[in-house]
Amino acid sequence: MCAVDIRELTDKAEILECMHRYCRGMDRLDRELARSAYHDDAVDDHIGYSGGVEGFLDWAFDYHATLVRHQHYISNHSVELDGDVAHAETYYLFIGTERTEGAPLTMFGGRYVERRDGRWAIVVRRCLVEWAMSPESLLPLEGAGLGGTVARDLTDASYERPLVIS
Repeated sequence: MCAVDIRELTDKAEILECMHRYCRGMDRLDRELARSAYHDDAVDDHIGYSGGVEGFLDWAFDYHATLVRHQHYISNHSVELDGDVAHAETYYLFIGTERTEGAPLTMFGGRYVERRDGRWAIVVRRCLVEWAMSPESLLPLEGAGLGGTVARDLTDASYERPLVIS
């Protein structure tokens, strides 16, 4: 494998890691981690918000605070590299449950589209919603949290360093 191939694979892995930081930051309500996925002058066009990154994060964290639980999943991920610029498309699935009694589970599916400039971080992103649905109910999982703390903040077990199993 030549150096150019290794650089391309490294760049693509770093771009995917950027999207993972975004998703984890949102799910753990870790603003600093979610913010690390963006450049300072980034713009996000995201369903109910379009504008700068700080405003987007305010909007997104306010929305996520209305939910009992939520998770972001990403799957198909393609990247077109052109030197220090990339166009990436990442399919996502968002699942959340509102706090109101009997509120349905909400699911969205679509694609995040982002570009970068300088370091591998989002410069411009548009969230495309391809479908949405609300099943009748979400059944609680008996024993949820077994094996460690499950939380939408920095007390979540995934932040433990070093991870110790007792």
